[in-house]
Amino acid sequence: MPITKSALKALRRDKRRAKVNRSIRAKLKTALKKGRQNPNQKNLKSAYSALDKAAKKKVIHKKKASRLKSRLAKLLSTSSLSTPKTKKTSK
Repeated sequence: MPITKSALKALRRDKRRAKVNRSIRAKLKTALKKGRQNPNQKNLKSAYSALDKAAKKKVIHKKKASRLKSRLAKLLSTSSLSTPKTKKTSK
């Protein structure tokens, strides 16, 4: 248990911040999960938004957000490549 006044105030502040950070992290996790399971434009947009907000509020590091966004984009490109595309051949 904190003894000094400033330590007590810091404990109260940290509890408030932890609650906020937990909600941000939970939203981030669900958005990332959706983006990985079904990589499409809508899911990626929401995942990017959640990553940017978490990085802005310093829940995660900005370079981690960048790395995760890159990996999600790679998932989208590979999933779009795996769908068969018909090409017209000119004779």
